[in-house]
Amino acid sequence: MLTSGAVTTSAQAAAPVKPTIAAKGGFVMNNGTGSTLFTKAADTRRSTGSTTKIMTAKVVLAQSHLNLDSKVTVQKAYSDYIVRNNASSARLIVGDKPTVRQLLYGLMLPSGCDAAYALADKFGSGSTRSARVKSFIGKMNAEAKKLNLKNTHFDSFDGIGNGSNYSTPRDLTKIASSAMKNSTFRAVVKTKSTKRKVTTKSGGYRYMTWTNTNTLLGSYSGAIGVKTGSGPEAGYCLVFAATRSGKTVIGTVLKSSSVSARTSDAKKLMDYGFKR
Repeated sequence: MLTSGAVTTSAQAAAPVKPTIAAKGGFVMNNGTGSTLFTKAADTRRSTGSTTKIMTAKVVLAQSHLNLDSKVTVQKAYSDYIVRNNASSARLIVGDKPTVRQLLYGLMLPSGCDAAYALADKFGSGSTRSARVKSFIGKMNAEAKKLNLKNTHFDSFDGIGNGSNYSTPRDLTKIASSAMKNSTFRAVVKTKSTKRKVTTKSGGYRYMTWTNTNTLLGSYSGAIGVKTGSGPEAGYCLVFAATRSGKTVIGTVLKSSSVSARTSDAKKLMDYGFKR
């Protein structure tokens, strides 16, 4: 009896302690098996800030006959939008002709809302810019429906919502997991910083440097993505993923209390996920 008691005790001692996080919501899963490793208000709808851009990128990359090297002319409307909303920017210059691939880096690394607008304008359909943007957001919602997400709705291409842009930690993790199946998406979101040669209006070129807002890259062993987000309503959000010894854990924290808290939350949850 004593022996079996000792075995039970050591097994209990080996079980990792469920972490406490500052974020209001959290979810982690094993990306390979889809099994849930951690939940905290995982199905509560919340504003998602720029983690919305994961779906923006996913919709772009799902286009049939996509040419990543096709050029998109930067319109004044995109920079006006940034100024009007005091939004995060890829510092795109009106008249420049970045490629779709470059716009994806500008979207996901510095979280450029101008890049998001450019992509929505390019890949939505319609005869006016507002029609194209509406069409693109429609594609985002169609993609959420395809993934069978019941608690996700988009009303913006970048997370600057109009009252009905929301998701949950579980749903966002599923969106990211699906997006990570795309090799271009994986390459973009694991990049710490990049310098890109962008064609200018006059046919010359300039170099644009973009640095990733996700500080887990390079600071957390095995980190491979995914996307930060923040906003007055959203608080501080982070969708994260890391691979160690062939195991990938992926998850989300929503409405954490600060930039440092969301990073700490994510590290705790990944540590816990790897032990499970």
